[in-house]
Amino acid sequence: MPERLRTRFLVVGSGVAGLHTAWRAAEDGNVILLTKRSLFDSATAYAQGGIAAALGAGDSPALHRRDTLAAGAALCDREAVEVLVEEGPARVQELFAAGARFDLAPGGRFKLGREAAHSRNRIVHAHGDQTGAEVARTLIARVRENEHVDVIEAARVLDLIVRDGECLGVRASVAGRAVEIIADATVLATGGCGQVYRYTTNPVVATGDGYGIAWRAGVRLVDMEFVQFHPTALDTPENPLALISEAVRGEGAVLRNDRGERFMKKRHRLADLAPRDIVAREIFREQRPARAGGKRRRVVLDATELGGAFMQRFPGIFALCEARGIDPRRDPIPVTPAAHYMMGGIVTDLAGRTSLKRLYACGEVSSTGVHGANRLASNSLLEGLVFAERVARDVQRAERVQRLPRVGSWDVPPLMDRGAAQVAADDVRRTMWEHAAIDRSARGLRTCLDELTSIESRLPQGATEELNLIQSARLIAEAALLREESRGGHFRSDFPRARRSWAGKHILW
Repeated sequence: MPERLRTRFLVVGSGVAGLHTAWRAAEDGNVILLTKRSLFDSATAYAQGGIAAALGAGDSPALHRRDTLAAGAALCDREAVEVLVEEGPARVQELFAAGARFDLAPGGRFKLGREAAHSRNRIVHAHGDQTGAEVARTLIARVRENEHVDVIEAARVLDLIVRDGECLGVRASVAGRAVEIIADATVLATGGCGQVYRYTTNPVVATGDGYGIAWRAGVRLVDMEFVQFHPTALDTPENPLALISEAVRGEGAVLRNDRGERFMKKRHRLADLAPRDIVAREIFREQRPARAGGKRRRVVLDATELGGAFMQRFPGIFALCEARGIDPRRDPIPVTPAAHYMMGGIVTDLAGRTSLKRLYACGEVSSTGVHGANRLASNSLLEGLVFAERVARDVQRAERVQRLPRVGSWDVPPLMDRGAAQVAADDVRRTMWEHAAIDRSARGLRTCLDELTSIESRLPQGATEELNLIQSARLIAEAALLREESRGGHFRSDFPRARRSWAGKHILW
């Protein structure tokens, strides 16, 4: 029989959204925080760019709202964007007061940078390019010192416990033991699904667990076709790929093809600072082999004009490059687009409530509506903070579960053939990159769906993480096949333009 734990609040995930929710919800009761590996294993710790917030002179929430709506390509929820930009500055200030060591200008004000598609300098950084790591460090410290938060690492959630249309917690494998956790409110903050693609900046834990878990429970999801590909990941044979922040281009670095040409000058009026979906697509095109069956062509980010300033402004990126034999002061940096962020996800209202009572979602796994078809740079950490705060406030009003469900007889799935599971995961990643990534078509997407079905049929028993990967991949491919246009992060070569009939329309699962 499984072990049973009882808590007031259950939070699944240890990125910015999960940590912030746990920290703030603990003001009203005990919290169990589950994480698949350790507290430090999340996409938050990888975030280099920063947090966008209207904190500087000459900036305002109205200007931040305008930029966010423009990036979202007519699919943002205006009310959600209003919440994001109005409440964002206070959340950043609170995090600073909680101990986050953000970069400051002389006089003690935040040192604000600019990134692509922002009309003002509004990006808060920490240690130059280590903002996410600093946010994670700060929130982990707050969680660990809180006696009302119980952290359980090495915990793999298998499915939700649903009774009479309510979520009462989860079934999980904790260090191989079967455990049921009953909670008055359950919060999914499980992050994204970048690992469905061959090239990604997401950590290995980003296997779409939250999407698979929610989908199997009948929870509504939306906009799964809108995956954002970061234009400039360090092009090395690794998983995940190291990120080269857009801020590097903001400081003057330029993209060049294998002929040394600055190709973006001919492709967009903003050149290298064009919206990231356009930059990613143009790099992808430049990488195509010159002839069928040939090698992928090289694209580089040339930051040599920054000289010695590169090391001061981007110490983390400099160290990443140096460890791979690249000196950005004199060497061009090889780059490739890579899956970076999911704009779609579990449908929530402005308090983080999902379509299943007592179940909440926040962070990348959720779809609040703030990102639309294309996330504005550095809005993701902000969304995690703003909507986690709203979730934490709302769960405190959750009624207590009075009648506990009976403990069912179930076991953790048996040990699997790890080799076969890895082969299946690699097949998913290859298939999705070839057919459902930056350049999509009906023919390729149908091939992708057929291959995913075949891969799932070969999954070894107990491969729960790989099942989540496949189910997330299928949701992306099916939605991409249905949306017969190009918009934001979704590009169809057979429908290469946005269509007015699709403006404001969402694909709901």
